[in-house]
Amino acid sequence: MNNFFDKFAEKLLPIANAIGNQRHLQAVRNGLIAILPLTIIGSFFTIILNIPIEGYAEMIAPFKEQLNVPFQFTVGLMSLYAASTIGSFLGKSYKLDESTSSFLSMLATVLLVVPVNLSEGVDVLGNEVVSGRYVPMQALGSQGLFGAIVASLIAVEIYRFTKERKLEIKMPEGVPPVVASSFSALLPTLFIILLFWIPRHFLGFDLNGVLTFLISPLRQFMVGNNLLGGLLTQFLITLFWVFGIHGHAVLGPIIRPMWDGAILENAELFQNGMSEFELPNVFTEQFFQWYAQMGGTGATLALAVLLLFSKATYLKQLGKLSILPGIFNINEPLIFGAPIVMNPILAIPFILAPLVNTIVIYSVTLLDFMPRMMVKPPFSIPAPLGALITTNWNWFAFVMTIVSFFISLAIYYPFFKAFEKQQLLKEKSE
Repeated sequence: MNNFFDKFAEKLLPIANAIGNQRHLQAVRNGLIAILPLTIIGSFFTIILNIPIEGYAEMIAPFKEQLNVPFQFTVGLMSLYAASTIGSFLGKSYKLDESTSSFLSMLATVLLVVPVNLSEGVDVLGNEVVSGRYVPMQALGSQGLFGAIVASLIAVEIYRFTKERKLEIKMPEGVPPVVASSFSALLPTLFIILLFWIPRHFLGFDLNGVLTFLISPLRQFMVGNNLLGGLLTQFLITLFWVFGIHGHAVLGPIIRPMWDGAILENAELFQNGMSEFELPNVFTEQFFQWYAQMGGTGATLALAVLLLFSKATYLKQLGKLSILPGIFNINEPLIFGAPIVMNPILAIPFILAPLVNTIVIYSVTLLDFMPRMMVKPPFSIPAPLGALITTNWNWFAFVMTIVSFFISLAIYYPFFKAFEKQQLLKEKSE
């Protein structure tokens, strides 16, 4: 069995490294991770607006529009922030000026938006709106995320192209570096404006619309309501970990934009009045975090609890070491300490438990016993509390995390006993 694992790892490792080290995918992954504070804090304002206390909604009703502003200017402008950070990381990888890469990416993203003409109306404070052209915020939220990713990558590539071929305005010696850098960005700025402005505003080419159409089948398969897609996502993440490869790091550049788009879409629709039971996306990242893999990838909190009662000295000590991090969904001590990596006994429940949890919770969700998730709190929140927060304080969601834990416990138990027996023999021989 170990020989099979070794051979399979040899085949898998080059593919994983190629994906994980690809420059553009790294920029997308790092850029989306960099804006996590915005999505997390913005999500907390969704919680503030929906605290399930009798009379609370009536109390905040006069201030609801104002309380919604932080959400709109964090989650609601996510595409713009993502363009900035993705452009900065990609520019840095090419050793280009990071600030220039950032603002060129934002410029390309904004040029994808068609302004709206308004002649009259009022703002959220009740003031009369001056007639003019306004940028619709929804175009810079979750709807425009994939367009922002593509636009930022293209913008930085244009910037790199002009730098490599020295298509820039050079200033004389002695000019401050900041001034020289600004003038060197004039031509790429012009090229980017022409490339994104003419097709969108004269020819009516909607990049966001095209990308949405092309990606929609894959997105619906991976993060919508397709059980097979959810199971495939979960299986690949755990499979990479079994071979010592960070599953989220490998799949992150591919799946994270879909995950972020899914939870942001749910959040925006919920803020606009849609019931949490009617939201379109089941398989968000939060679904996997707090239902399928409680305690970290592989649903290892159950294993950590079993280790606490092990008769083997090493396993008992490992349980004491890993239980507290596991409660907060950090399980590297367990993955590399047991180890689970390249361990044919523990690899089976490590892969199987999250898959069974996914099927059970998906079925319960589809039957409308519990809602979809619509906010994005920190991943380190313990599972029962995380499930409560992300489902608009639904107590059935809290109960189902406990059910998932006991399912994982039952799946791990026979494999744990086999591993414990192996460890006891080893300790006896030593």
